[in-house]
Amino acid sequence: MTDYFAGFDIGGTKTLALVVSDHGEIVHERRELRPHGPEETVDQLCSLVSEVQADAGVAVSAVGIGIAGAISRSGSVQFSPNIPELVDFPLRDLLAGCVDLPTIVDNDATAATWAEHQLGAGRGVDDLLYVALGTGIGTGFVLDGRIYRGAHGFAGESGHIVIDRHGGTHISGVRGPWEMYASGSGLGALAREWAVAGRLPAVMAAAGSADAIRGEHVSGALANDDPDAHALLDVFASDVAVGMTNLMYVLDPARIVLGGGLVDIGEPLRARVQHWVDKTTLGGAFRPHVPVVLAEMGSRSAALGAAMLARALVS
Repeated sequence: MTDYFAGFDIGGTKTLALVVSDHGEIVHERRELRPHGPEETVDQLCSLVSEVQADAGVAVSAVGIGIAGAISRSGSVQFSPNIPELVDFPLRDLLAGCVDLPTIVDNDATAATWAEHQLGAGRGVDDLLYVALGTGIGTGFVLDGRIYRGAHGFAGESGHIVIDRHGGTHISGVRGPWEMYASGSGLGALAREWAVAGRLPAVMAAAGSADAIRGEHVSGALANDDPDAHALLDVFASDVAVGMTNLMYVLDPARIVLGGGLVDIGEPLRARVQHWVDKTTLGGAFRPHVPVVLAEMGSRSAALGAAMLARALVS
């Protein structure tokens, strides 16, 4: 008999809802605009749990939520950069009380990590590092076959690791954090610097001005095999590798899964990150090789992982 689970990815403006079988098959998918306000968010989720079950024609056994931010072990959203109105908000307790089902609330990168471990590029390894390069950087860890959350549930905020104490000030107020250089925002900032220096004429032409350049303009130039864009990517990949190698020293993973929006760049990004990880890892010649692989679950990873985490509540 097949069991089913509801998985949700709550973003700054949208909510993705999935109904997933215990084998990881998506049987229903729905996207909705997320309402503003904590209570309104809970009301929407309560309604969606009922509606997606009806639409899919199945009953779910548990509910999982993935959301950006610091999520406590009790399922409270302590704060979320994408949803600032959720502060010290007991989302799990409120939702579980509404739907009367086992419910888990977790960080979205943690949920995506579990999706890759269970269904995607992280299958078959017990020690996994997941790195999501998006607007910022999110990470997740599987250690000895289990998700690692830390004492309070906040493990994985690796984008805030400082790699340059004398660097610029990030929007968070921290000087020189990893995500300032190695995220999608960092890629855009680096491209704007190069364009002002006259080093990215094709990207400048596509964007119209240096101030308008974003990471997607670099992606387009890479797709057109622009040599300047490839040179830029190499510098960017070296910054990605700095944080990865730091985490490798602490966690000793068997595999690194590279995810997030920038994974759409594909093999050029993966190959350059792998090059710099291999080149800069201390004692690399005497350590087992750690492959960097591209994530497989795409934009559904957080919702899929939330559903798989929900499965563990009743298994």
